[in-house]
Amino acid sequence: MGQTSKKVVVIGSGFGGLGTACLLSKEGYSVTLLEKNEQLGGRAGLLEDGGFRWDMGPSWYLMPDVFEAFFETLDERVEDHLKLERLTPGYRIFFEDGDVVDMTGDLAVDAATFDRYEMGAGEKLREYLRLSEYQYTIAMRDFVPKNYDSYRDFFTRQTIVEGPKLHVLESMDRYVGRFFTHPKLRKIIQYTLVFLGSSPYTTPALYNIMSHVDFNLGVWYPEGGIHEVIRVLARIAKKHGAEIRCNSPVERILVDGGSIVGVQTADGIVEADIVVSNADLHHTETELLRSTDQTLKEKYWTKRTLAPSAFIIYLGLNTTIPHLVHHNLYFCEDWRTNFDSIFKQPSYPDNPSLYICCPSKTDPSVAPPGQENLFILVPVAPGLEDTPEIREQYTEHILDLVEEKLAIPGMRQHIISQHVFSINDFASRFNSYKGSALGLAHTLRQSAVWRPNNRSKKVRNLYYVGANTNPGIGMPMCLISAQLVRKRVLYGK
Repeated sequence: MGQTSKKVVVIGSGFGGLGTACLLSKEGYSVTLLEKNEQLGGRAGLLEDGGFRWDMGPSWYLMPDVFEAFFETLDERVEDHLKLERLTPGYRIFFEDGDVVDMTGDLAVDAATFDRYEMGAGEKLREYLRLSEYQYTIAMRDFVPKNYDSYRDFFTRQTIVEGPKLHVLESMDRYVGRFFTHPKLRKIIQYTLVFLGSSPYTTPALYNIMSHVDFNLGVWYPEGGIHEVIRVLARIAKKHGAEIRCNSPVERILVDGGSIVGVQTADGIVEADIVVSNADLHHTETELLRSTDQTLKEKYWTKRTLAPSAFIIYLGLNTTIPHLVHHNLYFCEDWRTNFDSIFKQPSYPDNPSLYICCPSKTDPSVAPPGQENLFILVPVAPGLEDTPEIREQYTEHILDLVEEKLAIPGMRQHIISQHVFSINDFASRFNSYKGSALGLAHTLRQSAVWRPNNRSKKVRNLYYVGANTNPGIGMPMCLISAQLVRKRVLYGK
């Protein structure tokens, strides 16, 4: 497309914001991206200290097909920008009773692992993944890359025919229970819901497609870490003429006569014909817009189910831990109580399931030689009290748990760098509602046509991109979200 005189302001530089800047600048729009913080990436930021380099948020490179399709839209190839490595094993699971299991991505090996726990479970895994792949194909063709403006857009003849095959009205826990009875196998299948910020007891079984993503498409790592993808997107956006400014928080979205006219920053007004906000949607609606211009007022948000926040400990160790792999998961015995502490009775869980990323196992550039880079993430309820005293106490509690349950005695004595990031940080750094790490959870009532629209109902040429609109949470979904905004801007639908 040739040059256009229209000016676009993109607020925020997460995957959705940078993706939008790439797409619209390539289409000839004059794009200015305004990032609140000192670095790009939003939650996919970078922390550096003493030779250690941590990806602060996303750490799983999944759905490589989505990245490839996005880059193709830009007339680019992923392999020209990123060096990807498929991780083997994809991840290691530590159960509370001391059992340790690797998920390799090799179906024959993984099926044999399932058979160890439950007779015939290996063949059931094959069947489950065949269905998951089929459902993934349907979802990615007919449901995910689609803008929804009314129930008629969702309840089409196609939906009526294909919808039942996706088990939209059934919970993941019930659906998985049809295939596997052993609690460990059910946990292995359902853990991917953490990526969606949801509980298996409330998440639609549609999201069993994540098992195809996990087992069949594989778990990958881009050399340099996830933040390297952010750098690549920024370079592509600039290549097409986008201007990118850090340390430029937007104070107000300016509206005149029901249409966008620009944004207000501390440095002055930036004129715009179109604004695309990748900022937290609650913040955009309730803080950046006048009350008369808000589509989703405060009352709307009080009734939403939020995805978890996170209690994250970034550690640099002066030694290595041989029995960890790149991705490590600890599953507590009492699965339901853990989820209830996040979604029903909010509290800091005493014995939480947690995730440990150890990227130095794959990428020597993220830690000094002979040392280890650890990222410990505990999902916690959003909105919990978060004080220095609570942080100190809970950090010690989690380090105790990791030393005991993952058999790393004396780990503390090897810590030479330590940082904690939690609820208040998500709220202050990303303007995240109640400090959620991910935004709106993927419940049935917050998916597809029921998820916030990516186009304002009150303000012409105001659009939203990122995890709180369709299709939802995760790096690949945010890139698809950018493509959906592109459709809106170019074609109005």
